Amino acid sequence: MDMDGVLVHEEHMVPGADAFVAALRENGIPFMVFTNNSIYTPRDLRARLARTGLDVPEGAIWTSALATAQFLEKQRPGGTAYVVGESGLTTALHNIGYVLTDRDPDYVILGETRTYSFEAITKAIRLVEGGARFIATNPDEKGPSREGTLPATGAVAALIERVTGRAPYYVGKPNPLMMRSALRHLGAHSENTLMIGDRMDTDVRSGLESGMQTILVLSGISDEHTADLFPYRPTKVINSIADLTGHVLDPFKA
Repeated sequence: MDMDGVLVHEEHMVPGADAFVAALRENGIPFMVFTNNSIYTPRDLRARLARTGLDVPEGAIWTSALATAQFLEKQRPGGTAYVVGESGLTTALHNIGYVLTDRDPDYVILGETRTYSFEAITKAIRLVEGGARFIATNPDEKGPSREGTLPATGAVAALIERVTGRAPYYVGKPNPLMMRSALRHLGAHSENTLMIGDRMDTDVRSGLESGMQTILVLSGISDEHTADLFPYRPTKVINSIADLTGHVLDPFKA
């Protein structure tokens, strides 16, 4: 399941999310909480969820930063990277043995940050022009804040692409690569796994392309008309995750 819009809104729990997570545990159903946000480590996110009243272990949290690190570990073990991002991304890269440098790196890796620096973006542009491979953790163009919309990874990646003529490879949703890496981490198969999210363009699409059934919740950015705007549909649309609390063994009967 996605995190923002499904389990929480900023610093507040979606009503009923705690009962749903408890029901999963009571029935022995393994689950994974997803986020395209690469700012935080799973430990940070566990603490954030705990403050809202949700008890989710670190091992059940999967971020675009972790998916990016797993991808790079298989592509180029022991490589080097110049990173524009926060501790969630740098920690994930350090954990796979990557060296972070601005001297002839193998990769330029762009992630989420609340403080995008013009100097850092300029450095990234010059390194990509110099031959570094361009990776971005996720394609989200904007994100929410208490003050309003914030530019996100996809928007900054578009700026770098426009200058360099080099498009990044996006690892996070809707790339099914992120879903498949989480399925392996969970020890699950797509045939008996479903994706719950509040976005058609990332959550539902990545679930569909990974062979899963999907549920769209209307507690996030989507409303009852959103699904009609896309050429594909979720398996089911519900108001919020609370609707599934009594149906964790038969979610499509909720």
